[in-house]
Amino acid sequence: MTQLRRLDHVALVVRDTDEALRFYRDRLGLRVASSEEIPVPHVRLTHLDAGNAYIQLIEPLQLDSPLQTWLDEHGEGLHHLCFGVDDVEAAVSDLSDDGNPVALGSGRGRVSGFVTTAESHGVSIECAEFVKADDVDGTAGWLDGRTT
Repeated sequence: MTQLRRLDHVALVVRDTDEALRFYRDRLGLRVASSEEIPVPHVRLTHLDAGNAYIQLIEPLQLDSPLQTWLDEHGEGLHHLCFGVDDVEAAVSDLSDDGNPVALGSGRGRVSGFVTTAESHGVSIECAEFVKADDVDGTAGWLDGRTT
Protein backbone atom coordinates (compact mmCIF):
# COMPACT_ATOMS: atom_id res chain seq x y z
CA MET A 1 0.00 0.00 0.00
CA THR A 2 1.24 3.48 -0.86
CA GLN A 3 2.33 5.57 2.12
CA LEU A 4 1.17 9.15 1.61
CA ARG A 5 2.91 11.84 3.67
CA ARG A 6 0.44 14.66 3.09
CA LEU A 7 -1.87 16.34 0.62
CA ASP A 8 0.24 18.84 -1.33
CA HIS A 9 -2.38 20.36 -3.62
CA VAL A 10 -5.81 20.03 -5.14
CA ALA A 11 -5.72 20.92 -8.85
CA LEU A 12 -8.67 22.54 -10.58
CA VAL A 13 -8.82 23.17 -14.32
CA VAL A 14 -10.43 26.54 -15.06
CA ARG A 15 -11.28 28.48 -18.22
CA ASP A 16 -10.22 31.86 -16.77
CA THR A 17 -7.83 32.19 -13.84
CA ASP A 18 -8.80 35.80 -13.14
CA GLU A 19 -12.45 34.84 -12.87
CA ALA A 20 -11.60 31.91 -10.58
CA LEU A 21 -9.51 34.22 -8.38
CA ARG A 22 -12.56 36.39 -7.76
CA PHE A 23 -13.96 33.46 -5.81
CA TYR A 24 -10.92 31.72 -4.27
CA ARG A 25 -8.92 34.86 -3.45
CA ASP A 26 -11.56 37.55 -3.08
CA ARG A 27 -14.43 35.57 -1.54
CA LEU A 28 -12.57 32.83 0.36
CA GLY A 29 -9.59 35.01 1.27
CA LEU A 30 -6.90 32.61 0.05
CA ARG A 31 -3.49 34.16 -0.61
CA VAL A 32 -1.88 33.75 -4.03
CA ALA A 33 1.43 31.99 -3.40
CA SER A 34 2.55 31.96 -7.04
CA SER A 35 1.25 32.49 -10.54
CA GLU A 36 3.13 31.88 -13.76
CA GLU A 37 2.81 30.74 -17.34
CA ILE A 38 4.50 27.43 -18.04
CA PRO A 39 5.64 27.09 -21.68
CA VAL A 40 5.14 23.31 -21.83
CA PRO A 41 2.31 22.31 -21.57
CA HIS A 42 1.38 25.99 -22.12
CA VAL A 43 -0.72 26.62 -19.04
CA ARG A 44 -1.09 29.31 -16.43
CA LEU A 45 -0.56 27.81 -12.97
CA THR A 46 -1.71 29.71 -9.92
CA HIS A 47 -1.20 28.36 -6.42
CA LEU A 48 -3.36 29.56 -3.55
CA ASP A 49 -2.23 28.92 0.01
CA ALA A 50 -4.97 27.01 1.80
CA GLY A 51 -3.06 26.41 5.03
CA ASN A 52 -1.72 22.87 4.99
CA ALA A 53 -2.03 22.48 1.21
CA TYR A 54 -2.44 24.50 -1.96
CA ILE A 55 -5.25 24.91 -4.42
CA GLN A 56 -3.72 24.87 -7.88
CA LEU A 57 -5.64 26.61 -10.66
CA ILE A 58 -4.70 25.34 -14.12
CA GLU A 59 -5.75 27.43 -17.10
CA PRO A 60 -4.94 25.91 -20.51
CA LEU A 61 -3.50 28.56 -22.84
CA GLN A 62 -3.41 26.51 -26.02
CA LEU A 63 -6.57 25.36 -27.81
CA ASP A 64 -5.15 22.06 -29.06
CA SER A 65 -3.61 20.95 -25.75
CA PRO A 66 -4.57 17.84 -23.77
CA LEU A 67 -5.72 20.02 -20.85
CA GLN A 68 -7.96 22.09 -23.12
CA THR A 69 -9.45 18.86 -24.47
CA TRP A 70 -10.00 17.68 -20.90
CA LEU A 71 -11.67 21.00 -20.04
CA ASP A 72 -13.92 20.81 -23.11
CA GLU A 73 -14.97 17.24 -22.25
CA HIS A 74 -15.37 17.57 -18.47
CA GLY A 75 -15.90 21.26 -17.76
CA GLU A 76 -14.20 23.22 -15.02
CA GLY A 77 -13.39 21.46 -11.79
CA LEU A 78 -11.28 18.86 -10.05
CA HIS A 79 -8.48 17.48 -12.20
CA HIS A 80 -6.07 15.80 -9.78
CA LEU A 81 -4.95 15.41 -6.19
CA CYS A 82 -1.23 15.62 -5.42
CA PHE A 83 0.21 13.77 -2.45
CA GLY A 84 3.74 13.99 -1.10
CA VAL A 85 5.44 10.58 -0.91
CA ASP A 86 8.83 9.31 0.22
CA ASP A 87 9.45 7.23 -2.92
CA VAL A 88 7.64 8.31 -6.07
CA GLU A 89 8.65 5.26 -8.10
CA ALA A 90 7.33 2.86 -5.46
CA ALA A 91 4.12 4.86 -5.00
CA VAL A 92 3.41 5.04 -8.72
CA SER A 93 4.26 1.37 -9.16
CA ASP A 94 1.88 0.46 -6.35
CA LEU A 95 -0.95 2.55 -7.78
CA SER A 96 -0.42 1.42 -11.37
CA ASP A 97 0.09 -2.30 -10.83
CA ASP A 98 -3.01 -3.13 -12.87
CA GLY A 99 -1.72 -1.49 -16.05
CA ASN A 100 -3.04 2.04 -15.55
CA PRO A 101 -1.31 4.78 -17.55
CA VAL A 102 1.57 6.51 -15.76
CA ALA A 103 3.33 9.79 -16.58
CA LEU A 104 6.61 10.54 -14.78
CA GLY A 105 8.44 13.87 -14.75
CA SER A 106 10.78 16.04 -12.74
CA GLY A 107 11.49 19.68 -12.09
CA ARG A 108 10.91 22.47 -9.62
CA GLY A 109 12.51 20.54 -6.77
CA ARG A 110 10.45 17.41 -7.13
CA VAL A 111 9.96 14.19 -9.03
CA SER A 112 6.36 13.27 -9.68
CA GLY A 113 4.18 10.70 -11.34
CA PHE A 114 0.55 10.80 -12.43
CA VAL A 115 -1.73 7.78 -12.31
CA THR A 116 -5.30 7.58 -13.56
CA THR A 117 -7.33 4.60 -12.43
CA ALA A 118 -11.00 3.69 -12.37
CA GLU A 119 -10.65 3.22 -8.62
CA SER A 120 -10.00 6.96 -8.18
CA HIS A 121 -13.43 7.85 -9.59
CA GLY A 122 -12.21 9.97 -12.50
CA VAL A 123 -9.58 11.91 -10.54
CA SER A 124 -5.92 11.61 -11.49
CA ILE A 125 -3.51 11.06 -8.61
CA GLU A 126 -0.14 12.79 -8.59
CA CYS A 127 2.57 11.44 -6.30
CA ALA A 128 5.40 13.91 -5.66
CA GLU A 129 8.74 13.26 -4.03
CA PHE A 130 10.34 16.50 -2.91
CA VAL A 131 14.10 16.49 -3.38
CA LYS A 132 17.05 18.80 -2.94
CA ALA A 133 17.15 21.39 -5.70
CA ASP A 134 20.48 20.21 -7.10
CA ASP A 135 19.17 16.63 -7.32
CA VAL A 136 16.70 17.58 -10.06
CA ASP A 137 17.30 20.73 -12.04
CA GLY A 138 19.00 23.36 -9.92
CA THR A 139 15.84 25.23 -9.03
CA ALA A 140 14.32 25.97 -5.67
CA GLY A 141 11.85 23.56 -4.15
CA TRP A 142 8.20 23.55 -5.14
CA LEU A 143 6.81 26.86 -3.89
CA ASP A 144 7.95 27.17 -0.29
CA GLY A 145 9.35 23.65 -0.01
CA ARG A 146 6.74 22.29 2.37
CA THR A 147 7.50 18.62 2.83
CA THR A 148 5.97 17.74 6.16
